[in-house]
Parts: sequence; C-alpha cells; structure tokens
Amino acid sequence: MKRTRETPPDDEFAAVCGQVWDVLIPARAGYLAGVSPHYDEVFHDVVQRTERAGSLGKTDIAALVVWKRLSAQTPWVSALMSLPDAHVREVTKRAVTAVRDTAVPRSEAARTGRSIMWELPGFRTGDALASAALTAAAPTRMAVYDRRVQHALDTLGLTLTRTPGRYSRYMQLLDNLLQHSRAPADGWTPRDIDTALYWTGKNPQPTDH
Repeated sequence: MKRTRETPPDDEFAAVCGQVWDVLIPARAGYLAGVSPHYDEVFHDVVQRTERAGSLGKTDIAALVVWKRLSAQTPWVSALMSLPDAHVREVTKRAVTAVRDTAVPRSEAARTGRSIMWELPGFRTGDALASAALTAAAPTRMAVYDRRVQHALDTLGLTLTRTPGRYSRYMQLLDNLLQHSRAPADGWTPRDIDTALYWTGKNPQPTDH
C-alpha cells in the first residue's frame, strides 16, 4: 500500500477498511437501486465522445456542469466560453493522455492530469468538475470527487484534507481501499467506490466512527 502523510499505519487502516466496506457495499447497491439508470446518460455520452476525440471540448465541459449540477452563473463560465475550442481541446488532450498512462501509478496519473486541467478557467479551485472531466477521459481508472464524497470520507473516518494535491491523494486512498476489498466488491473500479461514497454522503447512515 502506497503511503501518504494522511495514511494511517497498515494495521489501523486494515481495521478501518473492514468497517468502510461494510458501508460501501450496501451503499453501492443502494445507488444502483435508487438512481435512475438514465441519469448518467450525459456522462456516458461525454465518455464516448472523449474516447473518439481524445480530448474534451467546451460542449463536453458544459454537459458535465449540468451532470454535476454545478452553477453556470459564475465568471469562470464566461472566461471558458471566450476561449477557442481548439485551445480547450489542446489542454484537455494532454490531460486525457496523462490519466490514461498506465505506465505510472493511478495517483501520479491523477496528479498530472489535474495539474493540466488547472490551466483552464473553472478548474483552478475545487475538484468536482476536474474529477468529472478526468473520469470521462479514463472511466475505469479515475473517479469523481465532490462534497458528498468528502462528507462520506469524513463520516467513515478516512482522512482527505484540502491541501494541494487532494485529487491525487483521493485516488491513492481509493487504490488502498481496493487493495483491502471484500469478495462482494471484486472487480470494482474507483468509479464504483465513488458512487458508493456519493450515496453514503447523500444518505448518511449511523457508523461506529
């Protein structure tokens, strides 16, 4: 297990993981049962377009804003829309290449991709939209982060601070969880975990933490 400053000792983390999976496995089932199967159609459309183009354009980013239910009434939207789409695609193409690079650890790919997305308006603070874009670029490798995910992590006793490099540490945390997964979660991807965390954060359950 790769360690960061936020990673507890191995034995402590293994103990926490058991309790975490007790929550995540039913939460994932709850997500699949409780969310319309059509809700993620927009996201899947962006995934398919990104797969074909190797980049995301302004239309794709706008679709992700709606999918994530973010506010479009902010100055960064105007700044982004004022850029040539070719420039947006040049930046996102480099980010797409970075997160798809399986020659480096997932967390390192996430760090590089996130730092590249920082070049665009709307991606310089927070990780919700950037993580959605990077996950659309590598849907089996990356995962979405948002405030509900953070709330779930806090509730489950998993530390993820706001200090720089949060998205990379988030992906490392999910990797560590997958290394301690249980049989019902065999074959899960980081995206499966993020939906379980989202559901947990949206529908908090009592825990021992």
